[in-house]
Amino acid sequence: MEKFTIGIGSALLFLALGVVTPLVMGNTKQVETRNHDIYLKTMGMQTITLGAGCFWCVEAVFDAIEGVESVTSGYMGGHVKNPAYREVCNGTTGHAEVIQVVFNPDIVSLSLLLEVFFATHDPTTLNRQGADAGTQYRSAIFHHSEGQLPIVQQAVQEATSHLSSAIVTTIEVASSFYEAEDYHQSYFELHGEAPYCQAVIAPKMKKFTEKYSFLLKN
Repeated sequence: MEKFTIGIGSALLFLALGVVTPLVMGNTKQVETRNHDIYLKTMGMQTITLGAGCFWCVEAVFDAIEGVESVTSGYMGGHVKNPAYREVCNGTTGHAEVIQVVFNPDIVSLSLLLEVFFATHDPTTLNRQGADAGTQYRSAIFHHSEGQLPIVQQAVQEATSHLSSAIVTTIEVASSFYEAEDYHQSYFELHGEAPYCQAVIAPKMKKFTEKYSFLLKN
């Protein structure tokens, strides 16, 4: 969820209007997706939620894009309230590891973000990205409005035309988003020298920055 600071009076007003209603439970925060999107719309922002394997990798890519205001790692698409990382990893909650991207459509379009999404993971492997296997690593796009749906569908068609295997990416309506534990956020930025980051995320970032250098934040 996008981090922002508001005064006590503003906070009370937002809560009275039902615009911001986060529920803090344990180590994760449930974001009421509809209310969150209403707030962002008033700020001229849009939200898209993406699953493409381990969220550490995906977060690093999208956080580098100009026009992206925030990237939050979390869980979506399951049937258990307030899931913890261990439960999601066990595949018992039905959730996918996702990133929730808040972006300014006047700076970067949803179409371009989805192009990056398909270019930086393998959308043809069912419930798997590299060595990470399980439904929690599925390729998925969770759209947040009816207006986003045709853009998502077009992006899938375009990606299909460039691939020799069938795309297994699911297209789903955004549901409750649960923010992942604090130690998952900004993982590559904070732990870039860790073996996993060097072996998996760094090569992905190198490939992305070479192809999409024009998208990078200054």
